Amino acid sequence: MVLENYVMEKVDMVLVGAEGVLENGGVVNKLGTYCMAVCAQEAGKPFYVAAESYKFARLYPFHQADLPVSAYRPLDFVDTKIETKPATLDIPPSTSPTTKGNSKKTYENVSLDASVRVQNPPVDFTPAKYITLLFTDLGVLTPAAVSDELIRLYQ
Repeated sequence: MVLENYVMEKVDMVLVGAEGVLENGGVVNKLGTYCMAVCAQEAGKPFYVAAESYKFARLYPFHQADLPVSAYRPLDFVDTKIETKPATLDIPPSTSPTTKGNSKKTYENVSLDASVRVQNPPVDFTPAKYITLLFTDLGVLTPAAVSDELIRLYQ
């Protein structure tokens, strides 16, 4: 969040894409979009979303927990203090002069206790109150106009 605040002071506006535009005017996008939107509002910068109308969805979430749960892989944790030996290739040094200093460090995975719950959601929900305008193939819309466009599309 510190990086977003640092950069936000230097920009004129924020423009992001969307994986989905929801009926309440909010958007689903890569994790971190919500944080950027909050920082943009605090810095007084407009927050724009670009999305095609086929990404409009008749979902009406109020917060993150209302998003449908999708399958995602938990994060892999590694211990950077325990270094493992890199795999060696059977190439004689005389035939490959580029092998010198080319070893890649690898580390051991950390085994977490069964009581530790790891979540790694791929997307987050950005509420409409943080979105200035949406740029779509239907034109420039306010978040409140998304519902009207969905009604028109599904009639």
